[in-house]
Amino acid sequence: MALSEQAKLFWQGLQSGKLDTSALPELELDPGQRIQLELLEHWQSEGAALGGYKVGLTSGQARNMFGKGVRPFGFILQERVLVTGVDLAYSSVTGLGLENELVFRLGQDLTGGEITRDDAYQAVAGVAPGFEINQIRFRGALSQGDRVADNLSQWGIVRGEFVDKSQDYDKLVVTLARDGSICQEVHADGHIDDHFASIAALANRLHLFGRGLKKDMLVITGSFTRQKVEGPGNWQGDFGPIGQVTLNII
Repeated sequence: MALSEQAKLFWQGLQSGKLDTSALPELELDPGQRIQLELLEHWQSEGAALGGYKVGLTSGQARNMFGKGVRPFGFILQERVLVTGVDLAYSSVTGLGLENELVFRLGQDLTGGEITRDDAYQAVAGVAPGFEINQIRFRGALSQGDRVADNLSQWGIVRGEFVDKSQDYDKLVVTLARDGSICQEVHADGHIDDHFASIAALANRLHLFGRGLKKDMLVITGSFTRQKVEGPGNWQGDFGPIGQVTLNII
């Protein structure tokens, strides 16, 4: 499919890993979301598959950055859903960053515009420890819509083993370690939105754009930690009773 002129600028950034901010329009949130979905459709026209979505701005200092309760989404490509223990070349992702995130797997479709937290809980089949792999493609300030059009810096995810979704999520203490040394430790309580409320918010926002969550899709619901990666190393994320995830940057 042919891309709009605005979408072409972001597509070039996704391909090169560097976004020319001087050429970008100052987009509002919803126009940026529509451009992001145009990019997703372009990926799909080239044979890529949709693996799931991320919910943005649910935790820490980034929470409510675009306004109270505003939760934009980003897409995750199936080919970039990696499994714990995988090797990833440092040179393959410019501006590489890692975040500890929980990965939820849908056991049934979740569509419509009035999805509740309970609906989302019933639709989830399991939860796994994970990493979001970020790619910081821009330098300097971006408008809200530009950040969303840039897919909220999403590059891919690493997932661990799925376990039962029935967990005391507020009591989680999540750590991020490099080569066995802890870099960050975060207590979940007060740091991050309710995960199932975030999945409901995602489903409702997707509905506004004619989309929904489908069975077997994966959803990441926000960062516990955030770390810039500046070279090779073994990274470990520990989510207590939910388990661990590892990524080897080589």
